[in-house]
Amino acid sequence: MQRKALLFWLSFILLLWLTHALGYLVHEYAHTFTAWALGYKTNPLALDYGHLNLLNLLTLREIDENVDYGSLFAAGKGHFASLIAVSGVLLGSGIFYIVSRVLYSFAKLRNRPILGLFAFLLCLMNVGNFLDYVPIRTFTTHADMANVERGLHISPWFIITVLGFPFAVVIGHFFMKLLPDARGFLFPYGAIPQRVLAVVSSFTVFAFFGSAGMQGYGETSHWLSVLSLCVLFPVVLILCWPRKTEPTASA
Repeated sequence: MQRKALLFWLSFILLLWLTHALGYLVHEYAHTFTAWALGYKTNPLALDYGHLNLLNLLTLREIDENVDYGSLFAAGKGHFASLIAVSGVLLGSGIFYIVSRVLYSFAKLRNRPILGLFAFLLCLMNVGNFLDYVPIRTFTTHADMANVERGLHISPWFIITVLGFPFAVVIGHFFMKLLPDARGFLFPYGAIPQRVLAVVSSFTVFAFFGSAGMQGYGETSHWLSVLSLCVLFPVVLILCWPRKTEPTASA
């Protein structure tokens, strides 16, 4: 029993890393494939992959889309720069959010909990990306949302209005509906795993992704990250804390 439990938690950690890597790479490739489709990148696979070291393998922190936005703006192609910049969160994270939800429903229908856990964690990573970009890194002078605003000559408040509401709905649905359903489906009678899933989900979205604006993105992003980490993370965790173990409910 102990060996089985150890193998499960090792698999859980591996799936956490794998789904984060997939979410990250899909996001970056959405940028590069959009740039390639528009004729502004010759090789859509040519990311800046950074150094081959353990930290980069674990976090992918050095990987970047490697798109020359400066040349696009200099050529008066700001609208294309905006499309490339927003494609990461809309096409990459957005499409894979839908894919992960469909895959989760399939896994639940076929009663395949490991596949369901993979789909749930992949969904979690995409939900985290939504918060990461809107609103955490919307009020900045550089990076994706700043390029969107510059290229379309719009304010950060326009981004908040257009993308903030649907992203908030998705995040709310994840924590109010999908997380309770996943607790019931994946761990129907396990109190500790249900609590671990609640902690991992809340921490990943509001602490890991939510802290993205803590440094290097300006004062507004910094305080939004502080709010996410110090207020939203504990509040959501308390609201989502399993009061009792129960079988699966409908998502």
